Amino acid sequence: MRTETSIQESCMGVNKATKTEAQQRVDQIGIFRQELVRLEADAVLALDEEQRRAVASYHDGLLTGLARDFDIDRSHQAKQLSLGMRIASFLGAVALAASAFFVFYQFWGLFDTGAQVAILIAAPLILFVATLLVERRDPSGYFVKLFAMVAFACFVLNITMLGAIFNITPTDKALLPWAAFAFLLAYTLDVRLLLAAGILCLIAFLSARTGTWGGMYWLNFGYRPENFLPAGVLLFAFPWGLNHRHFGGFAVIYRVFGLLTVLLPVLVLSNWGEGSYLLFDTDFIEGGYQLAGFLLSAGAIWLGIHRGWADTANTGNVFFVIFLYTKFFDWWWEIMPKYLFFLIVGLSALLLLMIFMRLRGASNVAGGEGAP
Repeated sequence: MRTETSIQESCMGVNKATKTEAQQRVDQIGIFRQELVRLEADAVLALDEEQRRAVASYHDGLLTGLARDFDIDRSHQAKQLSLGMRIASFLGAVALAASAFFVFYQFWGLFDTGAQVAILIAAPLILFVATLLVERRDPSGYFVKLFAMVAFACFVLNITMLGAIFNITPTDKALLPWAAFAFLLAYTLDVRLLLAAGILCLIAFLSARTGTWGGMYWLNFGYRPENFLPAGVLLFAFPWGLNHRHFGGFAVIYRVFGLLTVLLPVLVLSNWGEGSYLLFDTDFIEGGYQLAGFLLSAGAIWLGIHRGWADTANTGNVFFVIFLYTKFFDWWWEIMPKYLFFLIVGLSALLLLMIFMRLRGASNVAGGEGAP
């Protein structure tokens, strides 16, 4: 009776969580069972028959409850099939969106203006309602993601073609409803790909706004990489102010896109000072951004390690190495024999490897001391 009550309480707790957290719990159960077999084989731990049955019964009941409430993978083969299903869902969404695009252009001239407007307005609304209906009947989420991505593509096509019909001047303001619709679908249906699409639209809008405030036409915002920096800072800070516990992977996407939106422009400006708003000497600008690149990437590594954000630490690692090797190229490519240049690059890689190993060892020691 106690075991059944524990199972029910555990399932109730997981039901309040996300599918990602449910899958993590299933993976933990599998790892526990494998480790228990090894411990018993090494005569470290031995459960009596009653304890073994209690643990197995508890886990079997929990897995049954999770399988009922979530579309989980209980084996390695199931995970591989799920990956194939995600790929098929993405390709299907792309194909259906392309099909809708070409259908519009194939038969568009057969309709008058009123019918065109009605079709453009109705298509994304119908697909949005269809997506919500499919979400109730699709526990796996793969068909939901497919319908959601097609609905977003139709919405983008809707705004674009309405602008063409009424000869509206292109504006960056169209990016806002695209981003809003993508965020609505992403948060309602837990679709990370649409979150990424919404973030890209938001980055483009904020960067274009920054460019127009700097006096340029909004479509030319890419000529000044500094236009992207405010958007990157806001994206990286956003998950700190909003709890994404019930949205698996959303905070990671915000942090990675935020870092990329900051570090990529800094990397460009460290080698192309002419693209900066700053009215200093080009060499001074490039040197300043090179220093900023090292400091920002090193700060990302430290923050990622300190907060346990592997995504942040890994992104910082990648850019720190890129900035370092870029400087090597600037300093020595022209004046050194090529064999010596690549020897220095190889030795520096070994040095970085040793430093990261020391940091990893220190992190493991700290984690071991803090473990119960």
